Amino acid sequence: MDEDISSLNKHAQLYSQELNEITDEMHRVIVGQEDVLEKLILALVADGHVLLEGMPGLAKTLMIKTLSDTIEASFKRIQFTPDLLPADITGTRMYNQHTCQFTTKKGPIFANFILADEINRAPPKVQSALLEAMQERQVTISDESYVLEGPFLVMATQNPVETQGTYELPEAQVDRFMFKILLDYPTQKQEQEIIRMVAGGSIPHIRKIIAPSRIIKIQKFNHSIYMDEKISKYITDIVQTTRKPEEYGLDIKDFIEYGASPRASIYLALGGKAHAMLAGRGYVIPEDIKAIAKDVLRHRIILTYEAMAEDVTSDRIITSILERVPVP
Repeated sequence: MDEDISSLNKHAQLYSQELNEITDEMHRVIVGQEDVLEKLILALVADGHVLLEGMPGLAKTLMIKTLSDTIEASFKRIQFTPDLLPADITGTRMYNQHTCQFTTKKGPIFANFILADEINRAPPKVQSALLEAMQERQVTISDESYVLEGPFLVMATQNPVETQGTYELPEAQVDRFMFKILLDYPTQKQEQEIIRMVAGGSIPHIRKIIAPSRIIKIQKFNHSIYMDEKISKYITDIVQTTRKPEEYGLDIKDFIEYGASPRASIYLALGGKAHAMLAGRGYVIPEDIKAIAKDVLRHRIILTYEAMAEDVTSDRIITSILERVPVP
């Protein structure tokens, strides 16, 4: 086992250097937002998707575009609006009068990195057009299915303040996002640096760091990261506490309508492995799970009206759970 761990550590350290090089290159363009960039890399390694919530003008588009530029990957931005149709995302069949045949015109979903901008501005029928692509990694147009080439990452954004003319994401779709990340304003010093870069016209050119095939190899290796049974039990204890908090000595049942789904356990495991790899380790420790717990769980814990009335947030509940569940 020691030899296996040693081998895993060597590979993890090698991949960690490459992933950190991607992050360093992104930081040449993105000022601050270290935690958000790290979570983007973790989601990519774990083959997941990201829901980003933040005010306008916080470089959400620039983040995912810069990431795609470092990986020699294709990028598409989809602006969600109330009049958008599912075919505007997936594509459609078109009739060619010259050949008297139908041909398939693929939509913008056929790219490696997708920015679903202001996803909550489109009605549920349009939002659901992403479901098959995100989960099955394929798109069905008419009676034909097309496999999406990897790596494939959807980063959806939504504005937390403006609710007029928006459609709340269905719980089934929110659950398909590995992380829900809350984006905050930059510090004053960081904002001064942003002004210097943008107003001064000194935005650096992004270098191609890694090929998509290499990312796919890293994603496959992520499954090989060693996770002890004690860590697996730690993950399930955390998730079970969101469903049956009273069994773990927590008096928060009145605040939770529904606990986290099994996808929470899966993404805590895959995200924990990715976090370990990014740290250059071939094995998972409890701190890897704690580091991503809020981002994995905050959109999977459905709060009651009582919790909203008393201003109890998902993050506050997750903090109490992490404090209560014994660490192996």
